[in-house]
Amino acid sequence: MAVVPHVGQPPLPNVSLRPGAVAVPALASQIRPALVLPERETRELIAQARLHDVGNGGHFAAGPAGIQVWSGPFDGPGGTRGSAVHLGSVDWSYNTPVKHYATIYRAMVTADGVARGETTASILARVLALTGLSVDGTRLTMPMPPARDPFRQRSRWPTAVTDPGS
Repeated sequence: MAVVPHVGQPPLPNVSLRPGAVAVPALASQIRPALVLPERETRELIAQARLHDVGNGGHFAAGPAGIQVWSGPFDGPGGTRGSAVHLGSVDWSYNTPVKHYATIYRAMVTADGVARGETTASILARVLALTGLSVDGTRLTMPMPPARDPFRQRSRWPTAVTDPGS
């Protein structure tokens, strides 16, 4: 990765990403229609993911954008991942469609997850199973679009036509 300094600034040393720092999806599925978790289920799911956190001997890591699924607890020095492998994640939009709801819109599996037999459906099912929820839960369905705003329609009154020759 090349880094270009701003004009007039000293050159920067080479910058590189740490290997494994960014999860690269091998499989990703958009969940359509989206799976909506009401406030109670969202709070319970986050609480259960934290209870079964990789730092507490579990397989999950909850964050503001979703829940990651790992092969096991973080057993490295100082709480680092050690031998744990990131298998996949379930991504959501929090506070959507209303406050404290979560709209699950994607499940992702890493290459390590695929190698261990995970699918987007199995990752989603593992996360939802934390609270006994089913993959066939409440879906967000979009109603028919509303009728066009009558005030934005073209005017019903004839417009004046000018004769360019006059």
